[in-house]
Amino acid sequence: MMGLSASTYYYRPKVPRALRDQIEAELRDKIEYLQAEYSCFGHRTLKVQLQRHYGLVVNRKRLLRVMRVHNLFRQVKKRFIATTDSNHKYPIYPNLIKALEVTGINQVWVSDITYIRVLTGFVYLAVILDLFSRRVIGWALSKSIRHELTVAALRMAIEARNPGAGVIHHSDRGVQYACDDYVALLDANGFQGSMSAPGNPYDNAFAESFMKTLKNEEVHLCEYESFTDVVERIPQFIEAVYNQKRVHSSIQYLPPAEFEAILQDDKRKASLGQVTLKLAEY
Repeated sequence: MMGLSASTYYYRPKVPRALRDQIEAELRDKIEYLQAEYSCFGHRTLKVQLQRHYGLVVNRKRLLRVMRVHNLFRQVKKRFIATTDSNHKYPIYPNLIKALEVTGINQVWVSDITYIRVLTGFVYLAVILDLFSRRVIGWALSKSIRHELTVAALRMAIEARNPGAGVIHHSDRGVQYACDDYVALLDANGFQGSMSAPGNPYDNAFAESFMKTLKNEEVHLCEYESFTDVVERIPQFIEAVYNQKRVHSSIQYLPPAEFEAILQDDKRKASLGQVTLKLAEY
């Protein structure tokens, strides 16, 4: 229409190098702040947090380049110790969550145990998450991996949520979840027991995903020396960072606590639309 070539129409003047360096330095500072404040290290989570916290929309390629140039990726130390002992005499529950549709909180709780290395040995952590909101609703720390650890986490979750009967409690086949004391607590509160299939890592993937996040964004970045160090740091990460600040793609890039608050507010709930979690058939 104006007699201009396409290249002329779409031409954008180059940003001076000094200004570009300044912009990238400011972006680097923002990334470092978010990594320290929110314990988010993946580029997808950082992209969302940059927009939520600063109102800054950043191109994915640019974000990755800045992170690579300034070495902002975290190096994770991988360690392993078995925490599941499924060789026991207790009954095993069938898997009730395979191909299940979850539409709200307190329908399915998932649980797991992990270890945290300290100078003198290991500290064990048991957690329970609400599957729909991804919120950690119960947790316990102990120097022992006995069943008292998982019972304490379950008691905390029950006191925090006070759910009605019918909640599905899903776990692996470990003795800590199958023993008499744990099953008695489930039965007393009207839970339906559910357990993973033997040797299937996908059956309890949601709880294990949290443990991976915990290890990558907290445990492997610290050098815990004692049980006291763990007690001081882990609850802070769970309650103040993971539940309150860390966004999740599965809940529309919201933190679990904020997602639950919206669910309980009828006026704001409409903004979420229909949220349904369809579990895969493995």
